[in-house]
Amino acid sequence: MHILNRYYQITKFYSFLKDTVVKGSTTIIVFILLLVALEFFVLDFNLLLNQIVTSYSYETIFLFFLVSETVLGLIPPDFFIAWASKSANPWLFLLILATISYAGGIISYMIGNRLILIPKIKSHIENKIEKHIFNLRKWGGLLVFLGAISPIPHSIVSLASGLIKYNFKYYLIWSLFRYARFLIYALVIFRVFN
Repeated sequence: MHILNRYYQITKFYSFLKDTVVKGSTTIIVFILLLVALEFFVLDFNLLLNQIVTSYSYETIFLFFLVSETVLGLIPPDFFIAWASKSANPWLFLLILATISYAGGIISYMIGNRLILIPKIKSHIENKIEKHIFNLRKWGGLLVFLGAISPIPHSIVSLASGLIKYNFKYYLIWSLFRYARFLIYALVIFRVFN
Protein backbone atom coordinates (compact mmCIF):
# COMPACT_ATOMS: atom_id res chain seq x y z
CA MET A 1 0.00 0.00 0.00
CA HIS A 2 2.85 2.37 0.81
CA ILE A 3 4.44 1.80 -2.61
CA LEU A 4 1.08 2.26 -4.36
CA ASN A 5 0.44 5.46 -2.39
CA ARG A 6 3.89 6.75 -3.34
CA TYR A 7 3.25 5.90 -7.01
CA TYR A 8 -0.02 7.86 -6.98
CA GLN A 9 1.74 10.81 -5.37
CA ILE A 10 4.53 10.82 -7.95
CA THR A 11 2.16 10.47 -10.91
CA LYS A 12 -0.11 13.20 -9.48
CA PHE A 13 -3.13 10.90 -9.37
CA TYR A 14 -4.36 12.47 -6.15
CA SER A 15 -4.40 15.97 -7.65
CA PHE A 16 -6.18 14.58 -10.72
CA LEU A 17 -8.71 12.84 -8.45
CA LYS A 18 -9.23 16.03 -6.42
CA ASP A 19 -9.76 18.07 -9.60
CA THR A 20 -12.21 15.48 -10.92
CA VAL A 21 -14.19 15.40 -7.67
CA VAL A 22 -14.33 19.20 -7.52
CA LYS A 23 -15.38 19.50 -11.17
CA GLY A 24 -17.85 16.62 -10.85
CA SER A 25 -19.41 18.01 -7.68
CA THR A 26 -19.60 21.46 -9.21
CA THR A 27 -21.26 20.04 -12.32
CA ILE A 28 -23.82 18.14 -10.24
CA ILE A 29 -24.61 21.17 -8.08
CA VAL A 30 -24.90 23.47 -11.11
CA PHE A 31 -27.13 20.93 -12.88
CA ILE A 32 -29.45 20.64 -9.88
CA LEU A 33 -29.57 24.41 -9.38
CA LEU A 34 -30.24 24.90 -13.10
CA LEU A 35 -33.09 22.41 -13.00
CA VAL A 36 -34.58 24.04 -9.92
CA ALA A 37 -34.24 27.53 -11.44
CA LEU A 38 -35.72 26.44 -14.75
CA GLU A 39 -38.55 24.67 -12.95
CA PHE A 40 -39.26 27.68 -10.75
CA PHE A 41 -38.95 30.48 -13.35
CA VAL A 42 -39.33 29.07 -16.86
CA LEU A 43 -40.53 25.53 -17.43
CA ASP A 44 -42.77 23.01 -15.83
CA PHE A 45 -40.47 19.98 -16.07
CA ASN A 46 -43.14 17.63 -14.83
CA LEU A 47 -45.39 18.69 -17.70
CA LEU A 48 -42.52 18.49 -20.19
CA LEU A 49 -41.48 15.02 -19.02
CA ASN A 50 -45.10 13.86 -19.06
CA GLN A 51 -45.38 15.07 -22.67
CA ILE A 52 -42.22 13.19 -23.64
CA VAL A 53 -43.55 10.05 -21.94
CA THR A 54 -46.83 10.28 -23.86
CA SER A 55 -45.39 11.50 -27.19
CA TYR A 56 -42.55 9.01 -27.73
CA SER A 57 -42.41 5.28 -27.28
CA TYR A 58 -39.99 4.05 -24.67
CA GLU A 59 -38.22 2.05 -27.40
CA THR A 60 -37.48 5.31 -29.25
CA ILE A 61 -36.12 6.93 -26.10
CA PHE A 62 -33.99 3.87 -25.30
CA LEU A 63 -32.58 3.79 -28.84
CA PHE A 64 -31.80 7.52 -28.73
CA PHE A 65 -30.10 7.01 -25.35
CA LEU A 66 -27.97 4.17 -26.73
CA VAL A 67 -26.79 6.40 -29.57
CA SER A 68 -26.05 9.20 -27.10
CA GLU A 69 -24.11 6.92 -24.76
CA THR A 70 -22.12 5.43 -27.64
CA VAL A 71 -21.26 8.67 -29.45
CA LEU A 72 -19.29 10.66 -26.88
CA GLY A 73 -22.15 11.14 -24.40
CA LEU A 74 -24.10 13.72 -26.40
CA ILE A 75 -26.82 14.17 -23.76
CA PRO A 76 -26.23 13.73 -20.03
CA PRO A 77 -27.92 10.60 -18.66
CA ASP A 78 -29.58 12.75 -15.98
CA PHE A 79 -32.23 13.85 -18.48
CA PHE A 80 -33.08 10.24 -19.20
CA ILE A 81 -33.17 9.42 -15.49
CA ALA A 82 -35.67 12.27 -15.06
CA TRP A 83 -37.68 10.81 -17.96
CA ALA A 84 -37.63 7.38 -16.26
CA SER A 85 -39.06 8.95 -13.11
CA LYS A 86 -42.23 9.74 -15.07
CA SER A 87 -42.60 6.31 -16.61
CA ALA A 88 -44.99 3.58 -15.48
CA ASN A 89 -42.08 1.54 -14.04
CA PRO A 90 -39.39 4.06 -13.01
CA TRP A 91 -37.02 1.58 -11.32
CA LEU A 92 -37.27 -0.92 -14.16
CA PHE A 93 -36.63 1.85 -16.70
CA LEU A 94 -33.69 3.04 -14.60
CA LEU A 95 -32.20 -0.47 -14.71
CA ILE A 96 -32.72 -0.57 -18.48
CA LEU A 97 -31.09 2.87 -18.88
CA ALA A 98 -28.10 1.80 -16.78
CA THR A 99 -27.75 -1.37 -18.84
CA ILE A 100 -27.98 0.63 -22.07
CA SER A 101 -25.31 3.00 -20.77
CA TYR A 102 -23.08 0.05 -19.87
CA ALA A 103 -23.65 -1.46 -23.34
CA GLY A 104 -22.97 1.93 -24.97
CA GLY A 105 -19.63 2.02 -23.18
CA ILE A 106 -18.78 -1.45 -24.47
CA ILE A 107 -19.66 -0.37 -28.01
CA SER A 108 -17.43 2.73 -27.59
CA TYR A 109 -14.63 0.47 -26.34
CA MET A 110 -15.01 -1.74 -29.43
CA ILE A 111 -15.04 1.31 -31.71
CA GLY A 112 -11.83 2.55 -30.09
CA ASN A 113 -10.31 -0.89 -30.46
CA ARG A 114 -11.01 -0.83 -34.22
CA LEU A 115 -10.20 2.85 -34.84
CA ILE A 116 -6.68 2.34 -33.60
CA LEU A 117 -6.10 0.21 -36.71
CA ILE A 118 -6.68 3.20 -39.04
CA PRO A 119 -3.58 5.45 -38.95
CA LYS A 120 -5.23 8.80 -39.82
CA ILE A 121 -8.12 8.28 -37.41
CA LYS A 122 -5.76 7.01 -34.73
CA SER A 123 -3.66 10.16 -34.98
CA HIS A 124 -6.68 12.48 -34.96
CA ILE A 125 -8.41 10.80 -32.01
CA GLU A 126 -5.23 10.52 -29.96
CA ASN A 127 -4.73 14.29 -30.34
CA LYS A 128 -8.34 15.08 -29.37
CA ILE A 129 -8.42 12.95 -26.21
CA GLU A 130 -4.71 12.76 -25.53
CA LYS A 131 -5.06 13.74 -21.85
CA HIS A 132 -7.57 10.96 -21.20
CA ILE A 133 -5.37 8.40 -22.97
CA PHE A 134 -2.29 9.51 -21.05
CA ASN A 135 -4.14 9.27 -17.72
CA LEU A 136 -5.72 5.94 -18.64
CA ARG A 137 -2.29 4.47 -19.35
CA LYS A 138 -1.08 5.69 -15.96
CA TRP A 139 -4.06 4.84 -13.78
CA GLY A 140 -6.03 2.24 -15.73
CA GLY A 141 -9.04 0.98 -13.84
CA LEU A 142 -9.33 4.00 -11.58
CA LEU A 143 -9.98 6.25 -14.56
CA VAL A 144 -12.54 3.79 -15.93
CA PHE A 145 -14.17 3.85 -12.48
CA LEU A 146 -14.26 7.66 -12.52
CA GLY A 147 -15.72 7.62 -16.04
CA ALA A 148 -18.43 5.24 -14.86
CA ILE A 149 -19.41 7.07 -11.67
CA SER A 150 -18.75 10.75 -12.39
CA PRO A 151 -19.94 13.33 -14.92
CA ILE A 152 -16.89 12.58 -17.10
CA PRO A 153 -18.45 11.21 -20.31
CA HIS A 154 -18.27 7.43 -19.96
CA SER A 155 -18.09 6.94 -23.71
CA ILE A 156 -14.90 9.03 -24.00
CA VAL A 157 -13.17 6.96 -21.33
CA SER A 158 -14.48 3.78 -23.00
CA LEU A 159 -13.23 4.90 -26.42
CA ALA A 160 -9.85 5.75 -24.92
CA SER A 161 -9.75 2.33 -23.20
CA GLY A 162 -10.30 0.68 -26.56
CA LEU A 163 -7.68 2.88 -28.23
CA ILE A 164 -4.96 1.85 -25.81
CA LYS A 165 -6.24 -1.74 -25.67
CA TYR A 166 -6.86 -1.61 -21.93
CA ASN A 167 -7.64 -5.11 -20.61
CA PHE A 168 -11.27 -5.73 -21.63
CA LYS A 169 -12.07 -7.90 -18.60
CA TYR A 170 -10.92 -5.18 -16.21
CA TYR A 171 -12.75 -2.57 -18.26
CA LEU A 172 -16.01 -4.54 -17.87
CA ILE A 173 -15.53 -4.91 -14.11
CA TRP A 174 -14.72 -1.22 -13.47
CA SER A 175 -17.55 -0.11 -15.75
CA LEU A 176 -20.08 -1.91 -13.56
CA PHE A 177 -19.94 1.16 -11.32
CA ARG A 178 -22.10 2.78 -14.00
CA TYR A 179 -25.05 1.10 -12.28
CA ALA A 180 -24.12 2.78 -8.98
CA ARG A 181 -24.06 6.17 -10.68
CA PHE A 182 -27.55 5.69 -12.06
CA LEU A 183 -28.85 4.58 -8.67
CA ILE A 184 -27.29 7.51 -6.80
CA TYR A 185 -28.54 10.06 -9.32
CA ALA A 186 -31.98 8.45 -9.40
CA LEU A 187 -32.33 8.74 -5.63
CA VAL A 188 -32.01 12.52 -6.04
CA ILE A 189 -33.73 13.05 -9.39
CA PHE A 190 -36.73 10.83 -8.60
CA ARG A 191 -37.41 12.93 -5.49
CA VAL A 192 -37.17 16.18 -7.46
CA PHE A 193 -39.57 15.08 -10.19
CA ASN A 194 -42.11 13.15 -8.11
